[in-house]
Amino acid sequence: MKLTIPFYLHKVGAGFPSPATDYIEDDLDLNTHLITNAPATFVIRVQGKSMQEVGIYDGDLLIVDKSISPKNFSTVIANVNEELVVKSLIKEKGLSYLTSGSKNILEKINLEENPEVIIWGVVTYVIHKLQ
Repeated sequence: MKLTIPFYLHKVGAGFPSPATDYIEDDLDLNTHLITNAPATFVIRVQGKSMQEVGIYDGDLLIVDKSISPKNFSTVIANVNEELVVKSLIKEKGLSYLTSGSKNILEKINLEENPEVIIWGVVTYVIHKLQ
């Protein structure tokens, strides 16, 4: 599905105000900016608050690419006990585990001790409402 919205030529400042303009450069297809590998990409909605420490909130939409190999500190979608969850992948001292950003060691899922945990894909974008 192609979805185009107006794309303004000028950038918006995050500091001091600048004069606004009505000049539209072109239509923008979000698929071309948010999706690298369409056949391996899906969108999923977050339910829960465990990832708030890393900026992912209840109701956010996640764009996930199954073709990307996760790296240290990647945000991933994993199948844990037959439930899809969003977690951070941490690799240290030869170990890999999933966490919600918590420093509590008891909340980490050790992947070597839980071989049934399957990483489905890497989160590439988070879309959330500001208000």
